[in-house]
Amino acid sequence: MRHHFALLAAALAVTACQTPANAAESVVAAPAAKRVAHEGPGLKTAIFSGGCFWGVEAVFSHVKGVHSAISGYDGGDARNPNYEQVSTGTTGYRESVKVTYDPKVVRYDQLLQVFFSVIADPTLRNRQGPDEGTQYNAALVPLNKEQHDVAAAYLAQLKTSGKWKSPIVTGIAADKPFYPAEGYHQDFAEKNPTHPYIRYWDLPKVAALKKLYPSLYNPTFQTG
Repeated sequence: MRHHFALLAAALAVTACQTPANAAESVVAAPAAKRVAHEGPGLKTAIFSGGCFWGVEAVFSHVKGVHSAISGYDGGDARNPNYEQVSTGTTGYRESVKVTYDPKVVRYDQLLQVFFSVIADPTLRNRQGPDEGTQYNAALVPLNKEQHDVAAAYLAQLKTSGKWKSPIVTGIAADKPFYPAEGYHQDFAEKNPTHPYIRYWDLPKVAALKKLYPSLYNPTFQTG
């Protein structure tokens, strides 16, 4: 996702990730989870890696019950990584989003269903959409035992669902320190709705969320 350089240079029209308007990813209606999450009262947090974090954040920021979606870096070992370092694909970090949500409004298993329906293709390794590299690998990072058990059950369910022609390769990643990305990455789709990358790749994901899961769709972008 080298497109942020275009933003910094105020030359969005020549961004490296600019693509034709009809290049948006296909949508797959992932099955409802057989293993329903029961996390108890209070806000919960989980981490999702699904390619460019702009789109992951944009979708989850439109899900009812989500209190915040923070773009950042997860999976590596070096302290305080920055975008330039992670973009090399050599740090072990993935572009990720930390989602804080109210399980009384949206359960973790429902977030998984949304994730695999409109955000990430679980058959791809080290790439999503137009972006390639280990930093774009899709992964689930559960932060408690219930999330872990639900995620494992759901991935097993996806493998036998017949929804995808290729094998499911997305897996569960270990919980490592999460580092928020630079400020200009936060709420990026909300702040830059005409950015070519957002228009071509991420707004269609938000539209698919609204179409597939109208009861979960929040028309207001939840910032922060």
